[in-house]
Amino acid sequence: MIFSRRDTVALIGAGGAALVAPVAANAQNPAVIFDHGIVIERARQLSQQPFQPPSTELPKALSELSFDAFRAIRFRPEKAFFAKTKSDFRMQLFHRGFLYKGGVTVNLVRDGVPAPIPYDASLFDFGETKLQGRLPIDFGFAGLRLHYPLNKPTVVDELGVFLGASYFRVLGQGQHYGISARGISIGTGEAEPEEFPEFREFWVEEPRPGTGELVVHALLDGPSLTGAYRMVITPGGETTVAVGSTLFPRRDIAKLGVAPLTSMFFYGENDRAQYRGFRPEVHDSDGLLVYGANDEWTWRPLVNPEALRKTSFPDPAVRGFGLLQRDRLFEHYQDLEVRYDLRPSYWIEPQGKWGPGRVELVEIPTNNETFDNVVAYWVPDAQPKAGSMLRFSYVIRSLKLAERLTPKARAIHTFVTEARASGDPNPAPSHVRRFVVDFAGGELGYWLDDPKRVVTETSASTGKITAAYVVPNPEIDGFRLFLDHEIGQPNTEAVLRGTLKVGEETLTESWVFPWVRKE
Repeated sequence: MIFSRRDTVALIGAGGAALVAPVAANAQNPAVIFDHGIVIERARQLSQQPFQPPSTELPKALSELSFDAFRAIRFRPEKAFFAKTKSDFRMQLFHRGFLYKGGVTVNLVRDGVPAPIPYDASLFDFGETKLQGRLPIDFGFAGLRLHYPLNKPTVVDELGVFLGASYFRVLGQGQHYGISARGISIGTGEAEPEEFPEFREFWVEEPRPGTGELVVHALLDGPSLTGAYRMVITPGGETTVAVGSTLFPRRDIAKLGVAPLTSMFFYGENDRAQYRGFRPEVHDSDGLLVYGANDEWTWRPLVNPEALRKTSFPDPAVRGFGLLQRDRLFEHYQDLEVRYDLRPSYWIEPQGKWGPGRVELVEIPTNNETFDNVVAYWVPDAQPKAGSMLRFSYVIRSLKLAERLTPKARAIHTFVTEARASGDPNPAPSHVRRFVVDFAGGELGYWLDDPKRVVTETSASTGKITAAYVVPNPEIDGFRLFLDHEIGQPNTEAVLRGTLKVGEETLTESWVFPWVRKE
């Protein structure tokens, strides 16, 4: 921490003033004025030391908590931080326990002076959980939760959460939690176990009255690297997080994942293998969108694969990428409880030059919706070396409607079916599949009066395309692509690609989709 315990005095106030107050500055005890450079220097110094995993020792009553018991431990809303200021922001803390055993230090920065928040059991309602004895003031917390009047001026809604490793989530207006962001990923989807660095300490700047943003600093630590993060959170219809990160590798890193996003795809319109019950689709995101340096927009619908699948999108200077929830129709989900139709899309906009690299998508098999099985991130071509310093800045946008991202028409539906005519009683061959893709938006509506001008351009990484044609789809003010593809060898994967064009003009993003011929 920036402040040691002997530099602080006892807890003062309540309901927003529950912090350790710094001792007044004097010749022997000069004031510490906080800025992000302090966090960067902490990360740099920490990287030069051997990694020390955080202590996860907890009293038995906390270490053996069930999920429901952990959720029952609630921060008392009347003690939320910033409640006594004129700011619209509020902050609460998570108690340690259940899966969140490591302690996190949370500092408040008031008028440039940082002070750690001491642990105090009176901040929490423990429900049925009974603690024996008192816990030390440096016991720490599991994470933090932010609130803000997102949807109504008189109601303080949940805005964001920092909880677990380097995971965090934010919401915009009318959104429900789904996808997560995290600080960094290391070795995702590789043979060796993935590494999960953790945010070990936070500094939250007390928001000034009338300000529309909240600044959170975080210190990252893990076996392979340390890092300093500055995150400016601006709530609204489209909540944004402006992230600045400075990383210090402790050792050479084979694969670094920058701006990673984690989501869930169980089943959807293009993948019905897990379909059961009354819900037609179950997913937090339905596709990956990549905006490349050559102005190409690429849409890759998500799948729940039978084996781990990695897909790369190499680019000399990617302009943006994100995991989106495009389908916003409630009747496609029919879930009143979790509201998959309201899950946000996260879009990453790199700031400055990241250099050559690739966007990588990892999809992991799952047989239930509680497992986050989709990860997307950017990987630099140059592998980070021990002792180096890397900087990445980007903006995360939490979107409900993402149509504005691309000026071209979008692939809004992908269906996979047998390659045979409707009503044909004969079984379709297993080595051929039919893909039906609906494109809408952009300039497609204009061409409905002259549909013969709209043609398709398709390709396949292996096998052969046996048929490809386009028909108008006035129901969506767009067009429908039919594509039949054949694979000769069993257990072979093909990646298909398709766009719609008029002459030399490309009207749509590029639709990309994999399929595997089974035995």
